[in-house]
Amino acid sequence: MGRDNQPKHGQHARKAHKEARRAAYPRVLIVTEGSKTEPHYFKEIQTAYDLHSANVQVQPGQLGTAPIQVVRYAQQLFEKGDLHKRIAPRVFDQVYAVFDRDDHASYHDALKLAASLDGRLKNDNQQLIPFKAIASVPCFELWLLLHFEDIQAPIHRDKVMQRLRKLENLPGYEKGECGAFAVTRHLLEIATQRADALAGKFTAYDEPEPYTAVGQLVARLTTLRCQ
Repeated sequence: MGRDNQPKHGQHARKAHKEARRAAYPRVLIVTEGSKTEPHYFKEIQTAYDLHSANVQVQPGQLGTAPIQVVRYAQQLFEKGDLHKRIAPRVFDQVYAVFDRDDHASYHDALKLAASLDGRLKNDNQQLIPFKAIASVPCFELWLLLHFEDIQAPIHRDKVMQRLRKLENLPGYEKGECGAFAVTRHLLEIATQRADALAGKFTAYDEPEPYTAVGQLVARLTTLRCQ
């Protein structure tokens, strides 16, 4: 009898150990279009706010950089997990797909797919989860620029990069660099206010009007331990 029960007991013990490694706050999956810029930024927030890796996973998309591929990979990673990344299926309470408008042909399809998945997928606790598109028009760097400038009119991604590179805080800024959160953190509140003001006038569909939902995800992460 003891030998028969031992494997089952071992499974329960391993599950209990795994659950103990997770903190009590929500489990979040973030899948990004970029392989460096966005992952670096969100991982910096993860470190700054002491968010456990068992609760917050930041993963670059693996199917390609087109927005629809980012959303599909987020769905795939949530539903099937990835043994090599030590991610089990459906172990998240919230899923976010981060991508830019740029000139992507699949941008609107990605928005629609994310919306169709929102509140439709169940996690390992049999709870329906939010599945959100975190889009930026024209690009992720608009969020960084909003820390320093109040952008109100359409702006091309090249102009966004030019303005960032002229800033004293981000001299010669290039995509993929680390440290962007550290040098902009003190202006987080004003950037959030500016992004919220844009969201009050425009949506991710109202291109070429400036818009970014990155601030909404940042707010989720910086308050995650309070949820």
